[in-house]
Amino acid sequence: MAARSLEIGPAGIRTARTIEILRTERGLAQRELAARVTAFGRPMTNTMLSRIERAQRRCDIDDLVALAQALRVSPLALLQGTSAA
Repeated sequence: MAARSLEIGPAGIRTARTIEILRTERGLAQRELAARVTAFGRPMTNTMLSRIERAQRRCDIDDLVALAQALRVSPLALLQGTSAA
């Protein structure tokens, strides 16, 4: 089986930027947002969040939903960018 590409596409990059923008607008440190995500049942470390925000780690659908809950926006808002959030 061939290895899957780790390249992050335009939607992933936009989502990563939106997560970081919303987190900083809300005055949250990465460790605080990661703790909120973990509290919603999706274990996440600040290292994982940092890698998502830098588009070095894919944000899967479960991460997306938990991050949206923790940021109090819809998952669609994270996908569409800050103009929709």
